[in-house]
Amino acid sequence: MSTQENRMTRRKFIATLGGGIILAAGGGITGFSMTRTPSEALAPWDEAGQYNEPRRFALSYAILAPNPHNLQPWMVDLSEPNVVTLLADPTRRLPETDPFDRQLTIGLGCFLELKRIAASQQGYSLSTTLFPQGSNGQLLGSNPVARIVFQPLNAATNSQQRNADPLFSSILQRRSTKEPFDSQPVATSTLTGLNPDITGVRFAGSNDSDQVVALRELIWQAFKVEYETPATLQESIDLMRLGKTAINASPDGIDVGGMPLEGLQRVGLLTKTALATPGTFAWQTGLDMYESMFTATPAFVWLCTPGNSREQQIAAGRAWVRLNLMTTQAGLALHPVSQCLQEYPQMQTHYRRAREMLAQGGETVQMLGRLGYAAPVARTPRWRLDEKIRNA
Repeated sequence: MSTQENRMTRRKFIATLGGGIILAAGGGITGFSMTRTPSEALAPWDEAGQYNEPRRFALSYAILAPNPHNLQPWMVDLSEPNVVTLLADPTRRLPETDPFDRQLTIGLGCFLELKRIAASQQGYSLSTTLFPQGSNGQLLGSNPVARIVFQPLNAATNSQQRNADPLFSSILQRRSTKEPFDSQPVATSTLTGLNPDITGVRFAGSNDSDQVVALRELIWQAFKVEYETPATLQESIDLMRLGKTAINASPDGIDVGGMPLEGLQRVGLLTKTALATPGTFAWQTGLDMYESMFTATPAFVWLCTPGNSREQQIAAGRAWVRLNLMTTQAGLALHPVSQCLQEYPQMQTHYRRAREMLAQGGETVQMLGRLGYAAPVARTPRWRLDEKIRNA
């Protein structure tokens, strides 16, 4: 049997086993699986836009931004009228895989851009000052990330429709698709039309077969380093929310729920201890699933900045979420695969290789993503807006 057939057999076995577990537990698959949706954790997607106050309206969309490990590292202060002060939540760091908070900063850039897009829908422009009290290249720290002033547009000179960002309509459909992609190729004309056009950020992509094969190998080898290094694997496992109850209780981190996964959890095959132990069914299944996912990738896209300042990281986040919205509008699927861009010691070989393959001159590769076509995937859990506001 081929390696691919082995992986497909494993995936079918998981599905079959999960169903069998639930039948054995009584009640049948359908009744159990129909109750596995963590509705409380998904409520912010339905609540977006249900606010009259302009800042809250915009923020209700901003909290849906992509961010590393779904940590949602933002807090906002609304104590000043017509102003949002954005802060980084110091409890939401990834010290093992993101030691300098670069990826968290990119996530905050995604947040800022979604807020700007949503504000434009209501006829507001935003005046944003980044790091008004200065920034630190080692850690984000407690200083504000941004101070944003809401300014209503003059109706006599600017209509709301003319100034609204056309990407707004895709915010609620945007996803990070962590699945194997279809075999359908991505046309060169489609690829080149995805430039998010953010000043200071260079967009590039490739559907060249040789380069795609090389990048598949790069991201796979980098993933294995993260997966096989105990500290970096444990960082992810600690953030996993196993099952509906855990997801609703903590709607952040990595949600692991639904069928058949909750069936495996019920009989002890899918536990945090098993996921952290090489050679177990859970550990090996995770590795196999990502290899299959990476292999099914027809194209890649990436974002580079001239250097690696906090401001450039924010710009990269703005560009990434715009790219994600553009791919959504084009019917494409996008999945960030940034393991090879991480700055911890064990990743240095692949980090250097990524720069050799993707950067120009002294650029920093800020984001790398798989691109292709895939069926829609589920929404990601989020904390409600009120949980992210202080001094309202």
